[in-house]
Amino acid sequence: MELLLLSSSMTHGTGFLEHAMPAVAELLADRNRLLFVPFAKRDHDGYTATVQAAVEPLGVTVDGIHRATDAVAAVHEADAVFIGGGNTFRLLSTLHRLGLLPALREVVRGGTPYLGASAGTNMACPTLRTSNDMPIVEPPSFTAIGLVPFQINPHYQDPDPTSTHMGETREQRIVEFLEDNDVPVLGLREGAWLRVRRDHAELGGSTGARLFTRGAQARELRPGNDVSFLLRTEPRYDA
Repeated sequence: MELLLLSSSMTHGTGFLEHAMPAVAELLADRNRLLFVPFAKRDHDGYTATVQAAVEPLGVTVDGIHRATDAVAAVHEADAVFIGGGNTFRLLSTLHRLGLLPALREVVRGGTPYLGASAGTNMACPTLRTSNDMPIVEPPSFTAIGLVPFQINPHYQDPDPTSTHMGETREQRIVEFLEDNDVPVLGLREGAWLRVRRDHAELGGSTGARLFTRGAQARELRPGNDVSFLLRTEPRYDA
C-alpha cells in the first residue's frame, strides 16, 4: 500500500495542504488524476475546488466522486484517492450508504495511492472510535476502511498544565478508549503525518506524535521515526 495520512490539511499560517506538499507530490508522482471524496463536508463542489487549487501546480486534475454517475466504478478507475477532513460521522455514514468501503479497501490494498487528512485519516483505521468529532449523524457501523490495523487520533493536543478547563484532555480520552479496546492509538499532532510504503511506516512532518498503548506510559515519537511495528498490530475491540 501507498498511504499518506495527514493529521490535518492545514496548519496555522499555511494554505490547504501547503505544509505537506512535498509529501503529497511524492505520493502522487506520475499520477494525473485524483479522485476526491468530499463527504465529510456539506459543500462538495466548493471543497473539491479547494483541493484542485492546491494540487494544480503538480499537474494533477481532481475529480469529485460526488459527480460520478457510478461512485464504486469511479473508485476502481481512480489513479489515486484523497478523502478530506470534516465530520467523521457524516463521512463514514455516506461511505456506508454508497457501498464504498469494500471498493476503497480493495483498490488501496491493490496499490492505488491513498491520501487522507483528519477525518480521511480516521477512515484508514479499523474504526472511527478515536475521532474527535460530534456524532451529528448515525452511521450504520463504526467500521471504517481498515487500511492500517491501529487507531489514529488526528489533531492531537498535548495536555496544558496551566489550563483551568475541567473537561477531559485528549490524553484522558485516549486512555479511556484503551480501557475497553486493546489497540495502539497514534496521536498525530497538527503538522505531522504517517507515510506507509508497503510494510514500512514512518512518521513525517515537523511536530511528532505520541503513541498510546494499554498498560504503558505514552511514548513520544519524532519525525523520521520508523513505526513499521504498528503495521503488525493485532487489535482487540470491545464488542
